[in-house]
This record gives sequence, C-alpha cells and structure tokens, in this order.
Amino acid sequence: MNELPTWLSILPPLVALAFVLWRKEVVSSLMVGLFVSEALLTVNGGRFSLLGSFTAAIERAVTELTNPGNARLILFSLLIGALLGFMRFSGGVQATVDRLINLGVARNPRRAGLMTFFTGVVVFLESNLSVLTAGIVSRGLFDKFSMSRERLAYIIDSTSAPVCILIFLNGWGAFVMGLVAPYDIGRTPASLMLGAAALNVYAISTLMVVFYTVWSGRVYGPLARCEALQAQSKKTPSLAKEENKLVDTVSEKTEDEVSSNGRAKDMLIPLAVLVLGMVGFMYITGHESLLSEVSHNQPSPTIWQAILAGSGSKSVLYATILATLVAFFMLLSQPRFTHKQLMQQAFTGMSELLPLVAILFMSICLGASVRELGTGEFIAGLVANYLPIWAVPAIVFIAAGAASFTTGTSWGTFALMVPIAMPISISLGIPVELMLSAVLGGGVFGDHCSPVSDTTAVSSLAAGCDLLDHIRTQLPYALVCGGVSVLLYLLMGLFVA
Repeated sequence: MNELPTWLSILPPLVALAFVLWRKEVVSSLMVGLFVSEALLTVNGGRFSLLGSFTAAIERAVTELTNPGNARLILFSLLIGALLGFMRFSGGVQATVDRLINLGVARNPRRAGLMTFFTGVVVFLESNLSVLTAGIVSRGLFDKFSMSRERLAYIIDSTSAPVCILIFLNGWGAFVMGLVAPYDIGRTPASLMLGAAALNVYAISTLMVVFYTVWSGRVYGPLARCEALQAQSKKTPSLAKEENKLVDTVSEKTEDEVSSNGRAKDMLIPLAVLVLGMVGFMYITGHESLLSEVSHNQPSPTIWQAILAGSGSKSVLYATILATLVAFFMLLSQPRFTHKQLMQQAFTGMSELLPLVAILFMSICLGASVRELGTGEFIAGLVANYLPIWAVPAIVFIAAGAASFTTGTSWGTFALMVPIAMPISISLGIPVELMLSAVLGGGVFGDHCSPVSDTTAVSSLAAGCDLLDHIRTQLPYALVCGGVSVLLYLLMGLFVA
C-alpha cells in the first residue's frame, strides 16, 4: 500500500483540537487524536484495520509508560499531590500566607503577583521546578486576594519557559548548545546563545506582558472574565460551587480537616528541600554522567558543568520524594498527627491530581505518535520552499511554533528545527543569532498555546486549575506576543537581507 500524503500528518493534532473545542474535555480528545495518528501509521505500514489501530494506540501508551523519563514525570506528578496534601493538611499553607501578609511581602494583590513572578524568574534551573515552586508558594495568596487560579497558571507558565531559555545556564541551555556545537560558525555556543537571547522577541515580550499584568492589575479577555467570576464567587459562595471550574486540590471534606494550628515551616522547609534538592541532584546526576565520559587524565568537571549536565527528570523526581519524606516525618513528629491520618492525606492528594496526570500522560502518548508520523518534519519542511530571504526568520518562527503546538514539546522542536535553521542561516548569510532566536522563541510560543504540551499540563497542575481554562485564558496573551514577534522578525529580516 502506498504511503499517505505527508500533509495528512497534521490531521491527528487538528482532530484532537477540534474534539476539545466540541466536547470541552481533554482526555478523550487526546485519545481520539492518538487513535487517528496510529491509524495513519498503520496505513503507512500497509496493515490498516480498526482493531489494529486500536491495539496500536494501547501499545503506544504502554511503550510511553515504560519510558524511564515519562515514568519519572508521572511519578513526580502524583507525588507532588502528596506533598501538597501534607502542606495543606498541616495548616502550613495558611500559616505561610498569613506570615507573608503580616511581613508586608504580599499584603496586596500586586505584591502577591510580583512575588509569584520573581519566584519564577529566580528558579531558572528547570521549567517544571519553576512552575511548581511559584505555584505552591502562591496558591494560598491568590485565594486570599480573590485572584483566579487561571491567572496564577498564566503567570507561572508564561514566566518559567521564557526565563529558562533566556538565562541559559541550565538544562535548556546545555541542550541547545549541544545542538549548535557541530556547526562551524567561528563563535562558541555560549556566545551564540547570548546573542540569541537578546533577539528572542517572544520570550522577552512575554515576560514584559506578564509583568505588566502583575504591576497594573489589569487582565483582558477570558482571563478577565475568570477574575470577575472569582470575585463574584467570593461574595456569593453558592455561585462558586455552581459555576467555578477550578480544579481545586482541596475537597470540602479535607478543607474541614485542615489543622488550625499550622506552622509556616511545615510548608517552607519541604519547599526549600524541593528546590535545594533539585539543584543538588542535578549536580549529582551530572557529575556521574560527566565522570563516565572523561578519561583519567582530564580534570574533574566543575560544579556548574555538572549541574548543566544533570538529568532534569531524575532530579525533580528525587527532590520531590525527598521533600515529601521530610514533610511526612515533620508532621509525624507532632502529637496532633497520626501515621494513619498522614497516609490518608497522601493518597487523597495523589487522587486529586489523577485527572491532570491522565491528561499529561495522554499528551505524551499523542506527542510521541505524531513525531513518528512526521508531523514536525512536514511543518519544518515547509520552510525549505522558495521564500524571500527577508521573510525567512519570521517563517522559521511560525514553523517552530506550529511544530511545537502540534507535538507539544519545545525541546523536540529545538532538536528538529536547529538542524534546519543553522544551514539555512549559514548559506543565506542571515545572522545565526537571529535564526536561532526565531527557533527558540517559536518553540516556546507553540508550547504555550498547545493543549498537548506537558509543560502546560504541569502549570495547570501546579496552579490547581482546569487545563482547558488555562489554555483558553493564556492563549490571547501568547497570540499577541507571537504576532509582535512575527512583525519584528519581518523587520529584522528586511534589515539584514
């Protein structure tokens, strides 16, 4: 049987997106998209059948579940629920919120938003760590000041990835520098990344817009409606129960059981263990990796080299387990808590995150399937058509955004687009920094808009809001910054052409 036209490779993510818009439900939409993708793969393999497509989709899920990196991400997503459950049940969240307000650090909505923003900026080592830290610290504050969880999700999601790609002294930078290292451009990868950061219009404009919304207190579009609903729900509790779609990780039963004698350290110490543990395990895993690659006569890697070479998926899982154990034993040492109570709270916290974990897992499966189908390659290949030189940077940005949107991975987009963009840049005489910034910015842009992005799912998980609501409220801001980026890349292209 002949292979299907390559343009059909964009069908699965489009079907999943259409199903989401129709049914307003994510997991089944991702399942439908996965089935369509596997059906197309079976057609290309010359063995199409409905039953074969169905079993292929199941085997895809099994394969992705047995992938070590994916398994770590799922375990971490479940365990963070247990950690949040301990912090909440101990009363540590409420005590921390009260402490921050009393100290004046977050005594009004603006300061609460600024603290969230700068927490995301400071924790630039890893995007998941950034959204988790900022989300955990700020959830109680946003509730206190009647700010919506969708607003929190927007701030942490639109801060983490742009910061990680601009301040490239992390796993993101190490990954991209590894991609550009093989090309002979007369500059070091680090200097190239520095130049690309200065031209990364999307990342810079996104951070500026987030800061503007925090400082001014103004939000627009669907996010403004969520804020109005949240304020109204504060005044009318019954309205919150009927209309608020927040996926709040505090059930009514658990809310009644929260300790009224909470201590701020029951939240802050486990949170510090999470952040410091992440850095420590990045060093440990990176040091082990580098030592296995160097010969005996070479110098030992520096601390920073080891951190950059560390495994993000291993480190965040190890740090989460360590922080959860610390929280557990801190509470167990207090007479007011029993072992049985704490175990019940751990499983309650994990169970409350199961819907978001299911979304995360299905997005991973669909992303892997469409990558094998060649969706990203088809979109990237459009860039190689006959284009005027001045339009190439803008087209590269759009292509990277489309590839990231359909596959749900910015890192996968970098790996796909850098080998395309670098030779084009060198052969056409376009500044390499400009082309690289278009790839990096486009990858983050598509990730911010994508319903199949694991980063988007983790952000909604950290904020405690519905994934669809998060995408719907963040999308207008991402599109505005994306549109500005396209225009500026067109202008820069005209300048260098």
